[in-house]
Amino acid sequence: MQTVNIHEAKTHLSRLIEQAIKGEPFVIAKAGKPLVKVTALDAPDGGKPRRLGFLAGEISIPEDFDSMGSKEIEGLFGGED
Repeated sequence: MQTVNIHEAKTHLSRLIEQAIKGEPFVIAKAGKPLVKVTALDAPDGGKPRRLGFLAGEISIPEDFDSMGSKEIEGLFGGED
């Protein structure tokens, strides 16, 4: 595994990241002491994008949604009953 100092990592970060993505992890060191290991993540690609409005027509929101429970909440915070 390749070890690079911090200055070299800053200078060549893009190239080093491309190597890590291809399966070649590397270590960043300071004064010869290893600090971190950089390796590619095995993250999912995200699949298909999420759609907005996918529940349209499936649910309904009450007209008074913004004021539901307001009297009770005011009472809890010292408001008037």
